[in-house]
Amino acid sequence: MEARCVTVIGGANTDICGRPDRALVRHDSAPGRVSVRHGGVGRNIACDLARLGLRTRFVTALGDDGLGASLRESCLRCGVDMSLSLTIGGARSPVYLYLSDERGEMDSAVADMETAERLTPAALRGLLGEINASDAVVIDGNLPAETIAFLCEKLRVPIVADPVSTAKAPRFAPVLDCLAAIKPNLMEAQTLTGKKNAEDCAEALLKAGVGSVYLSLGAGGLLAAAGEERILLPGEKAKLVSATGAGDAATAAVAWALVQGLDLASAARAAVVAGAITVESEEADSPLLRADRLL
Repeated sequence: MEARCVTVIGGANTDICGRPDRALVRHDSAPGRVSVRHGGVGRNIACDLARLGLRTRFVTALGDDGLGASLRESCLRCGVDMSLSLTIGGARSPVYLYLSDERGEMDSAVADMETAERLTPAALRGLLGEINASDAVVIDGNLPAETIAFLCEKLRVPIVADPVSTAKAPRFAPVLDCLAAIKPNLMEAQTLTGKKNAEDCAEALLKAGVGSVYLSLGAGGLLAAAGEERILLPGEKAKLVSATGAGDAATAAVAWALVQGLDLASAARAAVVAGAITVESEEADSPLLRADRLL
C-alpha cells in the first residue's frame, strides 16, 4: 500500500546558533560554540514526517543563493519532495539566528523570514489541486495571515497548525474552526485565547472550533484535548542536547498520527516521544526519529 501523503507549507531557514559554555552575562561575550544548521519550522516538520515514513511534499520559498540551494538539498536528502517549492530570484534565503543558554535552552533569537512572505495566495493558487490531493496539510505561522486564511478557505483536507511563536500565533485566530489539530506551546496558546492556565487555553481552543489540541508544556509534558477527552502526559526523560526542533517533531507526530487514524492518547504519546528523541540530537530533525519508536 502506498504511504500516506502530507504536504507541509511553511518556512525553511538556516539556523545559526551560539551556545555559551557558562551562564550568559548581558552586554558581554562568552566563550562557547557557534553552529550552522538547516532548520525552519516547516522544513523540520517536513523532514520529520519523511523520517516517519510518509510521502512528504514541502512548499516553501527560498532565495536563489547558496543558502537556499543548501536548504533544498537538505530536504531532498531526507526524502522530502521539493517540486512545489518556490525559488525567488534576487531574494535572500531565510536565516534564524539564536542564542541558547549553557544548557541548550533558547535564550533569544532573531528570525529573518522575509522571503516566506512570498508565499502569497497568488503564488499558491495554482498548487491547490496537488495540495488537496494530500491526506493532510501542515501549515506554520511563518505564512502571511492572508495566506493562512486563503488556505483554510480553499483546502478540503485536514489541516494541522503550528503557531511558531507568540508574535505569529494571532494569524490563526480567525481560522481556528478550520483546523483539525493545533500544536501550540503554552505562551502561544495564551496569546491565542487570552487565558492563563493550560486547561483553560485548551478549552477555549476547542470552543473556538479546533478539532484537537496538543498543548506543549515543555519539560512538563503535553496536554491533549478533543471532545470530552482530556489527557495530561508527563515529559519523557531525555538528555538535553538541544531543544531546537523538539516542538516541530511533536507537530510532525501529531500529523503522522492523524493520517494513521490513531486516537487522541496515541497521538499525544507520539508527540511527547518525538520531542524527547529530538532534544537528544544536535540536529533539529533527529535522524533517530522513526515511526516504530512512537507506537
